[in-house]
Amino acid sequence: ADRDLGRDASMIESYSWTALATLGAILTYLFIGFGVSAARRRHGLPPPAMHGNEAVERHLRAHGNTLEWLPIFLPSLWLFALYWNDVWAGALGAVWIVGRILYAVGYARSAAGRAPGFFIQALASLALIVGAAWGAIETLTGAR
Repeated sequence: ADRDLGRDASMIESYSWTALATLGAILTYLFIGFGVSAARRRHGLPPPAMHGNEAVERHLRAHGNTLEWLPIFLPSLWLFALYWNDVWAGALGAVWIVGRILYAVGYARSAAGRAPGFFIQALASLALIVGAAWGAIETLTGAR
């Protein structure tokens, strides 16, 4: 069936952990967005208002910051998987997701509460970026 659709099943299976991390990141972003909606209802700040309640503003920033990190995280996740391996990419993706969840939960409580989650996801992103760059450079120089 996969051949009928022009897909190589072994190629698809080889990136399953990275695909799951990608889907997990998207679901994390979605659920943080649900947190914004819940905070708006709880504090009586209907859209399109963006200001007026500090708790809602913290939820909005957690959601916005997650969106700001997705274009950094997703390409580096997939490049890391291509140059190194799917399992390690998936594991670092899971660490990033945990960091984003801790960031959003911590930020919902207080602005200072976002720091631990931020550092966890930033370190995971840095590992993915460095790994992807290293893999690309090794490939270009023929060291790989």
